[in-house]
Amino acid sequence: MSGHGAKVLVADDSLVVRTLLRRQLEEQGHSVIEAVDGEDAIRQVREQHPDIVLLDVEMPNLDGHGVLQRLQADPEHADIPVVFLTARTTTEDVVEGLRLGAHDYLSKPFEPAELVARVSAAIRVKTLQDELRQRNNELAAMSNTDSLTTLPNRRFLQQHLLSTSTIASRDGTPIAVLMIDVDHFKRVNDTLGHNVGDVVLKEIAARLTSVCKAGEIAGRWGGEEFIVVASPCDLDAGIDLAQRLRSCISGSPIATGEGAPLDITASIGVAAGRDDIEVLLRSADENLYTAKANGRDRVVG
Repeated sequence: MSGHGAKVLVADDSLVVRTLLRRQLEEQGHSVIEAVDGEDAIRQVREQHPDIVLLDVEMPNLDGHGVLQRLQADPEHADIPVVFLTARTTTEDVVEGLRLGAHDYLSKPFEPAELVARVSAAIRVKTLQDELRQRNNELAAMSNTDSLTTLPNRRFLQQHLLSTSTIASRDGTPIAVLMIDVDHFKRVNDTLGHNVGDVVLKEIAARLTSVCKAGEIAGRWGGEEFIVVASPCDLDAGIDLAQRLRSCISGSPIATGEGAPLDITASIGVAAGRDDIEVLLRSADENLYTAKANGRDRVVG
């Protein structure tokens, strides 16, 4: 919504009613879209994405109740407030409309002041719904993101592994799991401090992201350990990806802003196949342990 004005769809088969509503709504700063029947209303909602719908109950072909049911069944438009316009004012009519999910009811003929009040109330509801959805999206993103590196966190990665495994099982394609551990990271923290350690982790995260392509998700598993999930990806391709990641990490010293740039390397364990995710994780972790035991800065798969 721009300013206090909203985009209002007026769906009514009466030109007189549409014209009257348009004039009164535009006087309040709203922009108005018109629909001449139920099918036209559905089409206009999908094309124009209005903030609120004023919907005549009695229209030819598809009536207002039918339009509302169609909108309610569409997740993209189910939360658009609908105010029914009707000459029928029995309690049963009102209850049925509200039961179907209407926000409000406006009886014909309507007073301009009542129209403005009910439209304003519906707009407030829409505004609050939009703000709540944005907050929920922000919270969901925060709960799935590592605050230091902004990479996906362990919680997200575990969910991603499960969903990727399900798809791979269905399609018969392999998954590669790469466990990446920063070599001698404790030494960095102990000698240069955690602030420098944080700079190193953020730079490694950026380098991992720069290498990964579509179908390759890098995330922080915890501490100085990262993980990359690639699908579809067999063992040979997984090892090739791991070598490119290892080379990128060690390719140039990391400037930390304190003292000389640091030469940082990483050890990577790779596992791939159609096995259970827990099996792949355990195998990748075992290969990582072997890589570190054999001198670090290497890939074992």
